Parts: sequence; C-alpha cells; structure tokens
Amino acid sequence: MPLVVVGSVALDSIETPTSKRENVLGGSAVYFSYAASYFTPVRLVGAVGEDWPAEYTRLFQQRGIDTQGLQIIPGGKTFRWRGRYLADMNKRETVEVHLNVFEQFDPVLPDDCRRAKFLFLANGPVTMQLKAMEQCTGAELIVADTMDLWINTQRKELENLLARIDGLVMNDSEARLLTGDENLVRAGHKIRDMGPRFVVIKKGEHGAMFFSKHETYVLPAYPTPDVVDPTGAGDSFAGGMMGYLAMRGAFDPKTLKEAMAYGILVASFTVEDFSLDRLLKIRREDLEQRMDEYKRMLSF
Repeated sequence: MPLVVVGSVALDSIETPTSKRENVLGGSAVYFSYAASYFTPVRLVGAVGEDWPAEYTRLFQQRGIDTQGLQIIPGGKTFRWRGRYLADMNKRETVEVHLNVFEQFDPVLPDDCRRAKFLFLANGPVTMQLKAMEQCTGAELIVADTMDLWINTQRKELENLLARIDGLVMNDSEARLLTGDENLVRAGHKIRDMGPRFVVIKKGEHGAMFFSKHETYVLPAYPTPDVVDPTGAGDSFAGGMMGYLAMRGAFDPKTLKEAMAYGILVASFTVEDFSLDRLLKIRREDLEQRMDEYKRMLSF
C-alpha cells in the first residue's frame, strides 16, 4: 500500500573520527523513503533548490520512489547540514545548518499523495506537518517525528498535532524534554496521554521502546560492530517500520512489533557507511537474513 512521507531533503557534510564526506545525500525524508522502499511504494514530498543534483532525483526514481511531490524552488538553495561526530559516535556537534528552502517550505501534496492511507510526517516544523496532514483527509495511519527545536519553539502547535495523530516517534532526550520526566517509561505514557495511540522512543545503540494502552516493551538494537556514520539511523528506523506497516496494510499489535524490528534492522545497515551508501548495496534478502539472526538473538 503506498506510503507518503513529508520532510527534509538535504545535502550533508559529515566528519567522523576517521573520515569525512562533503555534500552527500541526506535529510529525514530521504533516509525514510529509501528505507521504506524495501517494503512498499513510497511518495516523497519535500523541497530543494536549484543547486540540487539531478542525479539524486534519478536515484529516487530508479528505486521506484515517486518524486512528484519534490518541489524545486526557483532561485533557492537546498537545505544543508554540517556535523561532526566525536570519538563516542553517539555524540555529535552541529557545525553549520542552513535551512534555506526548507525554512519556508509550504507542502502541496499531489492528488495521489492526498489519497494515501499511510502518512509519515518526518522531522520538520510542526506548522509544516499540520499543513501536510490536513491535505491527507483519507489517511488511516498518521505517524510523526519531532525534535527539541520544535518542542521549544512550537510547543502549542505540537500539542495540537499530538492530539490528532496515531503515532509519534522521537528519541529519548526529546521524550524527556517534552514531558519533563527523566524516567522513559513514565515519559512514554505521558506522551501517549497527549493523544497518540502509540509512542516509539528511539534509544540509538540501545534499540527502541514502544508504548500503547495495552502494552509496553523494548526491542534491542542489532549488534553492529562497524559504525561508520550514524546520520539518518533514526529516519531509516522510521522508514523501515512504516514501510512494513504499509506493506501489510495493518497496524495491529503483532504487526507493529514486527515493523519495529524491521526498522531496527534497516537502521543497523544505514550506520555501516556514509549517507545511503550501505543501503544502496543491500537487498530485501539481506534484511531477511539479518531478521533471522535477530530472532535467534531474542529467543531463549
């Protein structure tokens, strides 16, 4: 079943303790789209400037990702982010960020996107997320991501969004900021009380936590020994999760747990190289092989 994602499309410059890359493909909607495309057709909605390399659009199209909703803003410049990872790859510094066209992005969804049953609102201004959601009147499952910037600057709009979505994905520090509670179990349930039917808290190398009215659980990360670039891992997780849900056309408790596992596994591949480089080299069969390993790891 087709899946729509609305979010950032960017050019990233990344430095790690051992290497660096300049102007590589990045952005929340980019990682999400490619991860989800292992499971279901994806329709990407975002904005770029005239400096956007055409070969990246072709890469999406060759993957079967619909780019009708990718707006090229005349005279504009693409969102750019420059970051540096420390020796502990869980910690990074933002060196530069230029929102450029993304700062004023006003999403206009093509008709095919408006009819989609599954919608993911990737990390971005809450006002943008609300505008996109209002255009998808037939969506059966709406899930959003957010970050500390929007919690601090668009709190009222975020509370409005939370009351209207089905699921929320965020990392552990953002969950603590949103609720003011250091205990993640309490924080997860407090967020669910704000409106979403389920909440997923990402914990990086420690996996992810799930909260709904009827169950709470934790799935560990896949033990990846070669972490090259953690950028986009959280967006890949969300893409794998939502892609699987859209493929199954369901979001019952069992399917949600399976979807979270697939999200964790896609993310485990993403961190093994810069940008999309590792995902470009694997197939669905590689995910299934890692899933078999993951299941054996969890059984006792």
